[in-house]
Amino acid sequence: MSPVVLSVSGIVVLVVLAALVVVTRYKVAGPSEAFIVTGRRGKSRTDPETGRIFTDNSGQKVVVGGGVFVVPFVQQRFTLELSSRHIPVAVRGAVTLRGVKANLEGVAIVKVGGTEDSIRAAAQRFLMQQGGIVGFTQEVLSGALRSIVGRMSVEDIIRDRAAFAGQVAEEAEASLSGQGLVLDAFQIQDITTEGSYLEDLGRPEAARAKQEADIAEAVARRASEQARLKAAEEIAIAERTFALKQAEIKAETDEAAARAAAAGPLAQAARNQEVLTEQEKVAERQAALTDRELDTQVRKPADAARYRAEQEAEAQRITLVKQAEADAQRARLTGTGEKEHRAALADAVRLEGEADAAAILARGAAEADAMRKKADAFAQYGDAAVLQMLVEVLPQVVAKASEPLSAVDKLTVISTDGAGQLPRAVANNVVQGLELLTSTTGVDLTELLRKATGGGSQAGAAVAEGRAGAAVAEGAGSARTGEDVPSPRRKGHTEITD
Repeated sequence: MSPVVLSVSGIVVLVVLAALVVVTRYKVAGPSEAFIVTGRRGKSRTDPETGRIFTDNSGQKVVVGGGVFVVPFVQQRFTLELSSRHIPVAVRGAVTLRGVKANLEGVAIVKVGGTEDSIRAAAQRFLMQQGGIVGFTQEVLSGALRSIVGRMSVEDIIRDRAAFAGQVAEEAEASLSGQGLVLDAFQIQDITTEGSYLEDLGRPEAARAKQEADIAEAVARRASEQARLKAAEEIAIAERTFALKQAEIKAETDEAAARAAAAGPLAQAARNQEVLTEQEKVAERQAALTDRELDTQVRKPADAARYRAEQEAEAQRITLVKQAEADAQRARLTGTGEKEHRAALADAVRLEGEADAAAILARGAAEADAMRKKADAFAQYGDAAVLQMLVEVLPQVVAKASEPLSAVDKLTVISTDGAGQLPRAVANNVVQGLELLTSTTGVDLTELLRKATGGGSQAGAAVAEGRAGAAVAEGAGSARTGEDVPSPRRKGHTEITD
């Protein structure tokens, strides 16, 4: 083999070996891991707080999500897991603010921080014992839980678990971040207490919840029953509507069937009606023709006959009128005889009147003569005649004066004068009557009586006294005190009391 070929082959082998070395020593970090490369020299860094420049002698290189060539025999590569870790946390017998011992169980999600400092800090503490992250995190969170539980009550923890978990995370954050760890989430899964504290705490609420559940169940049951009744009502209404519709359809069907059944008779009736109509028209035309025949043959001749009879009657009436006028004229002419007859009757009446007048004249003359003789007698006898007339009239006057007392059925007199007052009342009436006659006639009857009783003749006085006493006794007889006087006008008992 030629030297050239050997040289080329040697170079190729060297290139291949170099490529293999490069390929085997170049590493790419996964999405959830970080490479820690050690063996490098320190770098100059500036403190961001103070601005001081210093040399980082850690010699560590952190590679996340990228590739790195690890120099053989000079550098060394380590891998740190960056994925999250689910870490259960349990605390037993933690004392709460009110002294109740509580047991808490939770879960935390912890991972290594994504910054270079966090990765470097976590690598320094857990790179060779990454399983220790779980124990460390449980201890930190347990301490934080006990610290927070001591400041809260069970009711507060149960009422707001998120706030409680937030406080725990905040409490443990400083300790975890110092180790390069980050707490992504922390949740309280279960809380229990020693004894029956939680059961007693939730008993009123459970009772209220049970009551509300019973009420809700009753309401739901009532709503269900109402819905069932509503559905039944709707079904009944639908059935009724269906039945009504069926009845309506049946009625329409029956009506259509009846119309179809009656179509034949109706058509026959219509045809009969048309025939009757035509017959009626023929009858009307026949009646009109007959009417015209009657006009021509009967009515017009009858009207002519009637007109002729009326003319004849009018002529006869005129004849009778003329005859009556003639008779009246004849009667007027004969009235003269009647007038003479009435004159004769008037003469007879006149003669009868003259006879009656002569008789009355004769009777008046006789009465005048009698009166004249009576006047002569009065003149001759003077007051005696007047007294005679007065005596004849006085009993009638006294009788009229006592007539009201005689008509009394029962009379009671209450007076200190006794029953004698009654005759005096009658006498007073008589006196008043005489005074009334004196004032109206001008004739003093009392004076005449006095003259007749005092200064007159003996006979006249006797006549006057006898007639007057009889008149007074007759007028007052019906009112005697304490005596029963028979009287035809007495109708009952008269009682007189002193």
